[in-house]
Amino acid sequence: MNMDTYKRIFIIVMDSVGIGEAPDAEKFNDLGSDTLGHIAEHMGGLNMPNMAKLGLSNIREIKGVPIQEKPLAYYTKMKEASNGKDTMTGHWEIMGLNIEKPFRVFPEGFPPELINQLEEKTGRKIIGNKPASGTEILVELGEEHMETGALIVYTSADSVLQIAAHEEIVPIEELYKICEIARELTLDEKYMVGRIIARPFIGQPGNFSRTANRHDYALKPFDRTVMNELKDSGFDVIAIGKISDIFDGEGITKSLRTKSNMDGMDKLFETVTMDFRGISFLNLVDFDALYGHRRDPEGYGKALEEYDSRLTEVLDHLTDDDLLIITADHGNDPVHHGTDHTREYVPLLVYSPKMKGGRELPIRETFADIGATVAENFKVKMPAYGTSFLSDLKSEEI
Repeated sequence: MNMDTYKRIFIIVMDSVGIGEAPDAEKFNDLGSDTLGHIAEHMGGLNMPNMAKLGLSNIREIKGVPIQEKPLAYYTKMKEASNGKDTMTGHWEIMGLNIEKPFRVFPEGFPPELINQLEEKTGRKIIGNKPASGTEILVELGEEHMETGALIVYTSADSVLQIAAHEEIVPIEELYKICEIARELTLDEKYMVGRIIARPFIGQPGNFSRTANRHDYALKPFDRTVMNELKDSGFDVIAIGKISDIFDGEGITKSLRTKSNMDGMDKLFETVTMDFRGISFLNLVDFDALYGHRRDPEGYGKALEEYDSRLTEVLDHLTDDDLLIITADHGNDPVHHGTDHTREYVPLLVYSPKMKGGRELPIRETFADIGATVAENFKVKMPAYGTSFLSDLKSEEI
């Protein structure tokens, strides 16, 4: 079968930008969740002309985003096959895995047994041990930490164990060693914690600030991903933003850190101007971390519009050898109850300048269809999960 192949594939994961409840949303206590739909309603309509012309509202009408008679991209939505709704599960599935045992979250804090082990092995007491905002917990417990040397342990709606310590009280090297101990302890299946995060800070009570010395200790993917196959076959795998942390560095040839969504778009554009063969893989975390978990539909909506405005330069500089894939990893409806992710469909938009117009693709049964498509394009080993849609992407007039 003849099919177009591409020299470079750019993947944008709009972290948490779901497009309506998944068929199994009830199982996750997420009936009625609709991240994009509810944000658009709250805003009185979203101004996203680039996503509009690609075909966002052709997937499912979004208020303020006009349906296109001739969308530029192929479009559909994807279901998550894995048993979870967190960032690592979503991204690992995108790259060809299926996660049957979900990472655990700890809405009541971590079990006493784990805390006791951590205290025993580190020689430091632990305070906090609850879900909290990383800045608010410093206001609450920073002074006590400085007075006692006790470690501030907290979590979030994600599967994370975060350890905050003042750099003048607990030296960075010691904090990193403590996090390595925590990582070792939580490898036990009964804990299934996705990431341990070192959260160093400086300052005085009333004026604390987190430093750039954050370090993530993630689980490695449970099996090889399409990224491993690409790297081992000599292709470039450029990770932008959280991608390197999410995959614990596996299958990555170059990592570009980011400070924000806009910085992420800057770094993505840097890769658009690079000569490489392989993938550029971007996660835009602000949607999730700053607005979804904080249940801020107004901030979320503005962030979506800012992101859309930055797509212009990307679209204008892509060539016929490039493929752009835009999707998400889960939902995080800012008007839904609680502060957790939401089990939703995610959008899928697939575009190349050589396409003469897009059309609807079948609904995907797993996010791994993206990984399968990437693998087929570069002729590397196909993942165990996922069905490629490469042959559905035509460059001739439809």
